[in-house]
Amino acid sequence: MKSPKSHWLSLFLVLLLTLTSYGPLSAQITEETYHRAEYFLTNNLQKEIYHLEVVPTWSNGGKVFIHSTYTPSGKRFFKTNSESLETLEAFDHLRLAKLIREKTGTEVNPSDLPINAVSIKSEKVIAFQWRSQDWTWNTETDSLESLPISERNEMESFSPDRNWKAFTRNYNLFVKNLETGEETQLSFDGKKNFEYASFYGWSDLIAGENGERPPHFMVQWSPDSKKIFSQIVDLRIAEKMYLLDFSKDEKFRPELLSYYRGSPGDSTVVNYIPVIFDLETKKETKLPELTSPHFIGINLRWSSDSKNLNGFFFPRGYKELHLIDVNSENAQIRKIYSESSFTHINRDLIFRRLKNGNFIISSDKSGWNQLYLFDWNSGKEINPVTSGEYVVSKLSYLDEENGVIYFEASGKEPNRNPYFNHLYRVKLDGSNLELLTPENAFHEIYISPDGKFAVDNYSTVSQPTQSILLDLKTGTHLKKISEADISNLKKRGYQSPIPFTAIAKDGKTEIHGVYFVPTTFDRKKKYPIIDYTYTGPHTSTVPKTFKSGLLGHQQPMAELGFVVVTVDGLGSFGRSKAFSDFSYRNLGDGTTDHVLAITQLATKERFLDITKVGIFGHSAGGYDAGRAMLLHPDFYKVGVASAGDHDFRMEKAWWPEMYMGYPVGDYYHEQSNITNAANLKGHLLLAHGGIDENVNPSATFKFAENLIKAGKDFDLFIWPSRNHSFGRAAGDYFTKKRWDYFIEHLLGEKPIRHYQLQVGN
Repeated sequence: MKSPKSHWLSLFLVLLLTLTSYGPLSAQITEETYHRAEYFLTNNLQKEIYHLEVVPTWSNGGKVFIHSTYTPSGKRFFKTNSESLETLEAFDHLRLAKLIREKTGTEVNPSDLPINAVSIKSEKVIAFQWRSQDWTWNTETDSLESLPISERNEMESFSPDRNWKAFTRNYNLFVKNLETGEETQLSFDGKKNFEYASFYGWSDLIAGENGERPPHFMVQWSPDSKKIFSQIVDLRIAEKMYLLDFSKDEKFRPELLSYYRGSPGDSTVVNYIPVIFDLETKKETKLPELTSPHFIGINLRWSSDSKNLNGFFFPRGYKELHLIDVNSENAQIRKIYSESSFTHINRDLIFRRLKNGNFIISSDKSGWNQLYLFDWNSGKEINPVTSGEYVVSKLSYLDEENGVIYFEASGKEPNRNPYFNHLYRVKLDGSNLELLTPENAFHEIYISPDGKFAVDNYSTVSQPTQSILLDLKTGTHLKKISEADISNLKKRGYQSPIPFTAIAKDGKTEIHGVYFVPTTFDRKKKYPIIDYTYTGPHTSTVPKTFKSGLLGHQQPMAELGFVVVTVDGLGSFGRSKAFSDFSYRNLGDGTTDHVLAITQLATKERFLDITKVGIFGHSAGGYDAGRAMLLHPDFYKVGVASAGDHDFRMEKAWWPEMYMGYPVGDYYHEQSNITNAANLKGHLLLAHGGIDENVNPSATFKFAENLIKAGKDFDLFIWPSRNHSFGRAAGDYFTKKRWDYFIEHLLGEKPIRHYQLQVGN
């Protein structure tokens, strides 16, 4: 009989074994931990994956194409003949490296040739670009010739008949007769801040307050060379945003940088005023009724007969679109097609003009993005080309002669991931719809210029990419070009991301996500969870393809000892109009579905530690991460918000005006991270680039100020010399900073100080 002491000892050992069977991680962070994570940074990882995909550069109409990929022998270029179905190395890589050395004296690695834009000029001539030069290699004579890449003068434009040159002087538009040399001034009221034939570059930075912005030039010649369409850039009442650059080694005072950037609801913005010039009469015709803020822009093109201009006009707020036709003689504007929405119109619509005078346009007026055929002259709908509860994403090829289009769409095939992209063909009258890529996967399609062939890279996050040459008309597999090989990764214990589904906040809609585990994964242990976020109706973040599952932020982060989750919740892109509209005026609620999805996943997978959840994101994802820490402060314990647009009232105008609404309402204030700063409970790291002209750092500073006012502890990192691009998947200084923050505050381990990431080129 056991003594009471031994009895309790036995019970204790049983309990200890039970607890440790799903116990917390207790691995110390070492340099090997960082090495495992570094391996999965994109610049390092891409050379470890062989034949990841085939992106063709077509030649000879489509009879042959070249693609590059990494192989066990290094980077290689391959040539595929679409007719003979042969795939061979495109050329002798050692031989080309030797020729380059002999010609230039520069040693290049034959296993990683630094050339791009490789194409086939003829059976014996290979063309490529290197060091800002165009090169041709005659493989028969072994001669290598180069020419500087022709640099077009961006501040002038030649007429189609080559008789005229258009240019600006003192903010006005001129033309020069190239036969006589005579110059003619076409506009006369141009001046600084009211500038003809220009445009506003999105990232134009101005030194100081009154410096000159970078010069730009924009004209469109009519096909008959008798007219010019252009625009006036009106900056007279536009307001600026500012940056201070502290990073210049040679300066001991910060440099002031300014740029024009309208925020939501602002009337003080850069405007474009369309204008038409007639060279024969010297007549100038302004179109003030089509004045548009620069962040929407003017998109008009000449008709083939030079009599009209046509294109799309979006009133501010993106609740309407108008396909318009402008008579260049009398400036009369005809609306061919119009559409409106209570929320917003997708500005990235599909449009194709047909030779017979009809046109194809996409619309989600049915609740799903579909294609419609219209008559150009009457503006009346002829027929739907596609219809149903699925999303058309691309008009891939138009065979107008046979009245057939090839398009890509997702969500049509039952019992499949609704985001999986497939290729279809259909007649213009909507009949004879055929699925050409039946495999249950995401298909990335590249069609030859002659419309006879296509390269199909199909995969899922867990199924390696199959690269197939298709007969476009039938979808028949002509040849398997390659298959992705991740044997190097598998030797390290790599497991592909694991898809899962959950029920969204509406209580009925199925949403999709994936999670990533480290190569050291042990189901018997408990892992903290990190949510990688970038929500919004203009994108979906969950990886869909084998490539996107490999090359991203998630796997490197997982290698540190986390399970990383990514979710596409209600309000994101790629499904129905109703699905997308969940985020209209409600961008601040995007992570609620993440909380639900992670919670539901944790009930199924016991290795997830639901008491330790973190979140990170960049840009719009930076807002998400900050918002999640304030909206769900008891769920998310640690957050890293980089380059975040923490208050949409301080953001560039077009994005919030489309998705949060115009004019600005109270919901902007209610969903601001700045005005909700007092809700913070967990550990939060805010980060921003000091000269970020995309998302101005002022929002991060203002968020920090309100956290201070609320007495909240937080951390702040400013990279003085960086713009919007930092903390990317390739790896940089902030990548480790972000890793270390989660190591310390979520994993409960001590990061290695001053360790420098080993990042490949």
